[in-house]
Amino acid sequence: MSKKKKQKKKLRVDFRKNRTTRARRRERFRDLDPQQFDEADDLPGQERLSGRGEVARRRTVVGEELDDEHAALPVQLEVDESRCLRGRVLRVGGLVSEVQAEDGTVYHCAVRRLLKTLSTHERHVLAAGDRVLFQPVPTSGDEPEGVILRVEPRRGVLSRATRGREHVIVANVDQLLIVSSAAEPPLKPNLIDRLLVAAEKAGIEPIILINKIDLADPVRLQPLVGLYAQLGYKVLLVSATGGFGLSRLRRLMQGKQTALAGQSGVGKSSLLNALDPRLNIRVQPVSRETHKGRHTTTAAQLYRLAFGGWVVDTPGVRQFELWDVVPEEVAGYFRDIRPFVNLCRYPDCTHMNEDHCAVKDAVADYLIDTRRYESYCHLFLGNPVD
Repeated sequence: MSKKKKQKKKLRVDFRKNRTTRARRRERFRDLDPQQFDEADDLPGQERLSGRGEVARRRTVVGEELDDEHAALPVQLEVDESRCLRGRVLRVGGLVSEVQAEDGTVYHCAVRRLLKTLSTHERHVLAAGDRVLFQPVPTSGDEPEGVILRVEPRRGVLSRATRGREHVIVANVDQLLIVSSAAEPPLKPNLIDRLLVAAEKAGIEPIILINKIDLADPVRLQPLVGLYAQLGYKVLLVSATGGFGLSRLRRLMQGKQTALAGQSGVGKSSLLNALDPRLNIRVQPVSRETHKGRHTTTAAQLYRLAFGGWVVDTPGVRQFELWDVVPEEVAGYFRDIRPFVNLCRYPDCTHMNEDHCAVKDAVADYLIDTRRYESYCHLFLGNPVD
């Protein structure tokens, strides 16, 4: 008995409005006498290009509705899969993105207009690591080209807030390497805490990696390393130039989908070159004037590793604003603060100003590290990284 073909579903979805209201014409006062200024108040204050207004933002599409919060789009569009290839997004560009097909061929793909115009809270419909369906198109050049028709549902999404919208840095990863440096630039523990919260929220395993230990005394790092190790986080001390710790790092990344994140200049690209020299990623030294890293990596790039697995090299960040995390949720993402939350006298305790707060008592009794508590307060109040 043959199976019934799945019925296509028609959905009404929101689209981005591609036409904005025209500014009020300044010359509307030019031909008026001063005595007629009162009549000018009755003139329309703005002009529309279409009489349909907001109604024009909705359309009917064929597909399946998605409820996943990490989905790139609210719907999964129906496409003819027999004419498509499956691939992974290596790099997202302005108009053209690099997609690697299952046979290893890299295609330069544009995004279907229907995907780009669907209303979404994300800055871009694509992210490095996305799995997509694309259709190859004939080209007169040497580089294969195609059109991305559908973005598959995601998992393991690392994102941050940028100007009120979600900036998806990477998708479909198993673990996040939070890279810092022992010196040049100096280590930022509060940035590590923010990336830990982002990883906890996304369900990605975080690994803390401190690079350039050849530039500092490892003994000085032990209090910080011990603190995170007691919380159950994996902490690695490595040197990309000296080779220390690279064999253990290689074992942790083998066969996994890994993303690297951290501030500029900590040596993310240098680490990848040391792990897999054939990648030959461009690097630059830290600025001697500012002692800060230069933005050498400008966009997230997905690489296949020679020893097995995939890795995403991401641009350096100096500030990291969490996306879709309300202040009341922050304490739940801190492993050392979470056990004391339910012991507070008030169920809506912010753990900052209230009396009979179990979290503040734990800080006073040295059960919670003072710096970690201050990092929590910065996140709760929405303050930038120090």
